[in-house]
Amino acid sequence: MATNAIRPTTVRLDETTKKRLKRIAELRNRSPHWMILEAVRQYVDREEKREAFRQDGIKAWREYQATGLHVTSEEADVWLEKLEAGQGEDVPECHG
Repeated sequence: MATNAIRPTTVRLDETTKKRLKRIAELRNRSPHWMILEAVRQYVDREEKREAFRQDGIKAWREYQATGLHVTSEEADVWLEKLEAGQGEDVPECHG
């Protein structure tokens, strides 16, 4: 069996939400099924990105705890202002 086999899943919606979904689907010339799939895909994409961002933050925090290396907010602000002005500045050096 293929690993990407499509399998049915039940989604139980209250009548009000079902009607709203059907109305939007009709306005978009889409099926309610398509709308649900799209909503789930967007949600999963967003949550994967959110989790990756969270994991990056955890990793950065652990690295800081281990090394103490950092850039101050003032140093970061100066660097960002130069970037915004179109001056290709190198990333500030981390220090302890």
